[in-house]
Amino acid sequence: MAKKQPLDFILLISVCMLVAIGIIMVFSSSYSYTLVNLGDGYHYLKRVSIWAVVGTLAMIFFSKVNYWHWSKYANLAFIVSIILLILVLTPLGIERNYARRWLGVGESLTFMPSEVAKFAAIIFIPTSISRKKEKMQTFSQGILPYLMIIGLYFGLIFKQPDFSTAFVVVVMIFAMVFVGGIKFSHFLSIAGTGVGAITLLLAYILFSGKGGYKAERITTFLDPWKDPTDKGYQVIQSLLAIGTGGIFGRGLGRSVQKHFYLPEPQNDFIFSIIAEELGFIGGITVILLFMILIWRGIKIAMSAPDMLGCLMSTGVITMIAVQVMINIAVATSSMPATGIPLPFISYGGSSLVIFMSAIGIVLNISKHTNLDRS
Repeated sequence: MAKKQPLDFILLISVCMLVAIGIIMVFSSSYSYTLVNLGDGYHYLKRVSIWAVVGTLAMIFFSKVNYWHWSKYANLAFIVSIILLILVLTPLGIERNYARRWLGVGESLTFMPSEVAKFAAIIFIPTSISRKKEKMQTFSQGILPYLMIIGLYFGLIFKQPDFSTAFVVVVMIFAMVFVGGIKFSHFLSIAGTGVGAITLLLAYILFSGKGGYKAERITTFLDPWKDPTDKGYQVIQSLLAIGTGGIFGRGLGRSVQKHFYLPEPQNDFIFSIIAEELGFIGGITVILLFMILIWRGIKIAMSAPDMLGCLMSTGVITMIAVQVMINIAVATSSMPATGIPLPFISYGGSSLVIFMSAIGIVLNISKHTNLDRS
């Protein structure tokens, strides 16, 4: 292994800035809702602050433990994640808004097994590939086992139902497998099959008459103004928030859409509130911070001393990049509405802790690289 270096300061600062922005914006976007419905306008601020402290401690912990140490627990992590995904589909799972995605006790002590599955995949897949990297060129050992794992994760998460998270896990695993050294012909075959499958799925959803809410989301995306008071309501309110923000925004805390116009503004549509209150400048600042984070993550992956470090960094950065693109695309009506948090910013305890823990692993990998830290 390479001689230890200081951890990547640029990556660390970008993450800390995003978390700080998240705490501020969760408080700003949720104050009215929690004051009226819970009698405490600081409810989400207190909870997200606690989770930010837990996430920071987790990030520090994972940044100090050598990343290859986690290979010992790769199989255990995979098995536990599958068990949790199965349990959430049983009566033990907690249902909210017609989705069964949580395990835990009551409303406060809950977590999402799908978030655990992401973290487990970041440990298990790189460990598996690094142990048989010379066999990655074969279909039977280099592709087939990972297609089965993708299918298992996708099926269990999609069943909740949570298509967006299932999609993120699929892309994340496939990115690690691709970087792990599969044949390009295998990549093209799988990519072509995937595009064909998605096309058939979309056709089935739209034209079979059995697409349900999925078909409604696609048709609403194509013309949200067709039903502005019901199916297109959320998207329209998001666009109004972004549009009225202008260049410099209405000012921190002065959003109009968060006052019971835009549902759950502290979660999936928090970027819309950022754009409304902080304007184009605020929105671009957040995007630039994510771009810096992704850039540093890619550099760390490319400079990692071994395949394990490269693939772990690849998995973490792919997970973050895909979620950022989906979240902002939904907020700007660039794709059909789907619920997925904006990393480090949207409200959600298990999501924040998992993301910060994953960044901790990348920070540890950066200690073993020869990055230009200027």
